[in-house]
Amino acid sequence: MMLVGNMGFQISDELLGTFVPIILYWVYSGLYLGLGYFENYRLHSKQDEDVKNLVSKTTVVKGVILQQSIQAVVAILLFTVTADDSQAAINQRTSLMVLARQFVMAMLVLDTWQYFMHRYMHHNKFLYRHIHSQHHRLVVPYAFGALYNHPLEGLLLDTIGGALSFLLSGMSPRSSIFFFSFATIKTVDDHCGLWLPGNLFHAFFKNNTAYHDIHHQLYGSKYNFSQPFFVMWDRILGTYMPYTLEKRVEGGFEARPAKEYKDD
Repeated sequence: MMLVGNMGFQISDELLGTFVPIILYWVYSGLYLGLGYFENYRLHSKQDEDVKNLVSKTTVVKGVILQQSIQAVVAILLFTVTADDSQAAINQRTSLMVLARQFVMAMLVLDTWQYFMHRYMHHNKFLYRHIHSQHHRLVVPYAFGALYNHPLEGLLLDTIGGALSFLLSGMSPRSSIFFFSFATIKTVDDHCGLWLPGNLFHAFFKNNTAYHDIHHQLYGSKYNFSQPFFVMWDRILGTYMPYTLEKRVEGGFEARPAKEYKDD
């Protein structure tokens, strides 16, 4: 258990692992919402965000809250079922090397699951039309729309994918607080629509805001399925579309396919 506050109020690692990523989602999105008014950082103009998207921001907020509610219920059930194993893991000293290995394993599991499920939802016309197309109503992505999905897609890609990464990596609920918080802010960053100077995600990950923005455009809908960390499966299976950044006349940048892809 973790001690919080002067009154000795205790919040379990399981509850923190469930709700800290949700809180961070809205805090981090709020930060990007403010930065979004600076046109020099945007991959699409503010006008395009308001005009091209096919769903209102109110609907997006409601959809995200629904998905997060489902995720919270599943997370609590998962932590309850694995409580004995998790407690044993907490009681053992965990080295930084073990934590690093668990994080890398969790990242690879989540990436693998989401790549193949995401790709299949694009290639299956029924699933795309009735489920995945909801996410692509955001032609111009923005931060708090990162988890705007059909509830079934949210369950299949994010919730089950997260559960698998937790179970197969062997991490404890305490470790999961940090992993899922990291995965959450990375996902928000990928959808924020901003190319910020000094962004460490852009420095360390090829799978970044511009890379995912390509996927949200019509010409890129059959490419760049990987999320949220690496581009490994896109490269291996031929669905990788590199991009170039070009300055827009009105300010900011535009992500465009690399030259060899422009005529596809």
